[in-house]
Amino acid sequence: MNLTNSISGFAMLALAALPIASLPASALAAPASVKIADINLLSPQGMATFDKRADYAARDFCREERSLSVAAACRVAVKEELSEKVTAIRSARLEQASKTFAAR
Repeated sequence: MNLTNSISGFAMLALAALPIASLPASALAAPASVKIADINLLSPQGMATFDKRADYAARDFCREERSLSVAAACRVAVKEELSEKVTAIRSARLEQASKTFAAR
């Protein structure tokens, strides 16, 4: 249980740290984050919830962009980064689940 909490805490930090190079300068004021501790990323429902939250986070993160094309590019970059990070987290959770299952 403690390992799960540690992974969830790490996941929130990982999702909050977006690479600077891919985002417009005005979008760098605050990191984007998506809460994932309360959803099961290994289920289709959990991923649907993550996708909705990622969409909202990207819109919120890029809301100050005046140019529509820059705002759209910003949202795409944020969602790509979040998707990459959640894929890594899902892989770690799948690996942990398979180790737990194998130990039984």
